[in-house]
Amino acid sequence: MNAANPETVLITGASSGIGLELARCFAADKSNLILIARSTDALEKLAGELRAAHGITARVLTADLSLPETAKKIFQELSAQKISVDILVNNAGFGLQGGFVKLPLSRQLEIIHVNITALTELTGLFLPGMIQRRRGGILNVGSVAGFLPGPNMAVYYASKAFVLSFTEALAEEMSGSGLTFSVLCPGPTESNFGNVARGGKTRQVQRQKMSAATVARIGHQKFRAEKIVVVPGISNQLLAFSTRIVSRTFARKIVKKYNRTKE
Repeated sequence: MNAANPETVLITGASSGIGLELARCFAADKSNLILIARSTDALEKLAGELRAAHGITARVLTADLSLPETAKKIFQELSAQKISVDILVNNAGFGLQGGFVKLPLSRQLEIIHVNITALTELTGLFLPGMIQRRRGGILNVGSVAGFLPGPNMAVYYASKAFVLSFTEALAEEMSGSGLTFSVLCPGPTESNFGNVARGGKTRQVQRQKMSAATVARIGHQKFRAEKIVVVPGISNQLLAFSTRIVSRTFARKIVKKYNRTKE
């Protein structure tokens, strides 16, 4: 980074949870921010906080990434303002818990659009500029779920497997480009994700959660250190590693049990 020419970081899903905490991390670096989510009030509150604390520029764009046209509109709006994005943080995402045939198909297709399609499109739109400037990179927020098959959250787990594979492949393709590619794969995290996914129900099996601030801090530090795959927390690292030594059959059965909710 150059104090006379600070980097600009675009963060999707920045209104709460890991996205909000990542915004705080990058703001502490004196990076200028573009904050994107559906909640204007929450974004404006965060932007005001970060401007006051760090003396940065923090722009707010209200957008719904489940809509097919949103990614292109974001790119076009920023291009019209001649704003270059140096770091893209694809954090926006959600999941639903339940059997595939029991959940609304339309909502599951929205998971695919937000977690995969919008992430891929934003990457494709902003990456050429980064390559030309030889500056910046992409931080994708995946999940430890991406290492596993996910009965009772089938589409969500599959979407995060895409994010993991896609990021690793990009990192290898772009080796020597001067850019950084990283995928943050947290486990259970204190955020609103679970409430949305389970519709207010609780899991039959509970695991200890990490704070969103801790997850974001680790993800930010490892991104700066150019670590490609980042799994925060020892228990999550053990889980990710265990997929190399246990059978897929056993993994499916364990995850199916874990993803059951109390009636």
